[in-house]
Amino acid sequence: MFNGIIYNQGTITKIIKRPKGLNIFVKSNIKVSNKDIGLSVACDGVCLTLISNKSKIMEFYLSKETIIRSKFKFLKIKDKINLELPLKYGTKISGHICQGHVDTVGKVLSIKKIDKSFLFDFYLPKKQRKHLIEKASICVNGISLTISKVTKKGFQIWIIPHTYKETNLSTLKKSSLVNIEIDILSKYVRNYFNGKK
Repeated sequence: MFNGIIYNQGTITKIIKRPKGLNIFVKSNIKVSNKDIGLSVACDGVCLTLISNKSKIMEFYLSKETIIRSKFKFLKIKDKINLELPLKYGTKISGHICQGHVDTVGKVLSIKKIDKSFLFDFYLPKKQRKHLIEKASICVNGISLTISKVTKKGFQIWIIPHTYKETNLSTLKKSSLVNIEIDILSKYVRNYFNGKK
């Protein structure tokens, strides 16, 4: 479980393609040791299991399901990804509860700089748009954000300078792909009321 507050980023250094999966290697200054093998780490919002750690390079395995659901099918060497370690008991939750279970891939429609902030407009597949609620939380590339507006094609979010600088949102441009996790509360509530019909 995570809260979508990003303090670390990593760089993809190696990708090994397998018949039905991928092994990726991520270089980062995030503090993990060999004792942490088996630990869950959110990589651009995707909950992955640490399987090795050598010289500040972490290795993760991605199953076919993870590849289908996420933008990692298009991953390249030198890509920057957001990293978050799992929450510990007693940790302050500054964002919202994120599971690391990515629902779909979104796409940047536009980015506008307004004063010091940035307005991002995202496309979301039609199947997922029904879960969007204005002012609700949403996880984009592992970052806890707030939906400022629901649009016909997806949603908009405002990004403050600090978030823009500390995450890989600063690397995005028009048509860039992002991992999207819809707020779990929104999905549970919709599912509950659908079951009442």
